Amino acid sequence: MKKLMLSGKIHTARLTDCKIDYEGSLEIDPELLAEAEILPYEKILVSNRANGARLETYAIPGEPGKRRFCLNGPAAKLGSPGDIVTIMAFSIVDAETAKHWSPRVIVLDERNEIKLRKGGTNL
Repeated sequence: MKKLMLSGKIHTARLTDCKIDYEGSLEIDPELLAEAEILPYEKILVSNRANGARLETYAIPGEPGKRRFCLNGPAAKLGSPGDIVTIMAFSIVDAETAKHWSPRVIVLDERNEIKLRKGGTNL
């Protein structure tokens, strides 16, 4: 049996931009992607605290160190700059591994800087 488990999470990220004229995705600082153990182009679930919207898209790496979170394409209609979002990635693992699973979670402050790191590295 396999289980779908939360593997990486970026909590309390602030959207910095929303661009409708793009093919879709969420631009994320690659330094933050690495800290959350989320790969570039990995499928992600995004939850918007401001309006309750949830969307599936993929992560694209932005410019390192800029701490940008930009919703692109149709997803841009589901957020506004300043909205607080949670970004989640999931992995399929065997049931035995799932019993001891620990997702990598980073919590961001109002400038999208890391204020807390938890869990992760299940290899």
